[in-house]
Amino acid sequence: MFERFTEDARALVLEAREQARQLHHPLIGTEHLLLAMLASDSAGAGVVLREAGLDYDRVRTDLKRQVGETGRVLTDDDAEALKSIGIDLDAVLASVDRTLGPTSWSTPAPEEKKGLFRRSGSSRFAPRSKKVLELALREAIHLKAGEINSEYILLGLIREGEGLGAKLIVGADVKLDDLRQATIEHLNKAA
Repeated sequence: MFERFTEDARALVLEAREQARQLHHPLIGTEHLLLAMLASDSAGAGVVLREAGLDYDRVRTDLKRQVGETGRVLTDDDAEALKSIGIDLDAVLASVDRTLGPTSWSTPAPEEKKGLFRRSGSSRFAPRSKKVLELALREAIHLKAGEINSEYILLGLIREGEGLGAKLIVGADVKLDDLRQATIEHLNKAA
């Protein structure tokens, strides 16, 4: 599939990995794909997102507020389940931080290496991000495109619709249907 990616789409995937690394998140999520789109000055998806009113700094701040920079793997539902049996997850993590140092319990950030994927497998995509990339391919096929650029990845993110990337878009008061239409219009203008 990646052989059909344009240079800007490949750069976007690499930038998503870098965004996850900077935030010390163990997996590359849809939120990192979104940040990568917004970080690019030249990729079409970034243009569409900025025209819709999204801003890199605001989205990154919203992301940090929601999940922090620790890449916490357990969800709020997990914390509630533990609480029901008498375990305070936040207290446990705070104790680990005091004893072993901040973020010692999280997966280490991936080391730098060139290429889309790392042979060691430590740069992993979250399941929803994999789905976004698969949907990008489907969108490109559906729209009869010969290659996948950043706009198709954005269409995949919109179509997946449940990941944190989509939630951050909606949280910025941007409707996914309107963003999809704007992305398709952008593609049509570029054709």
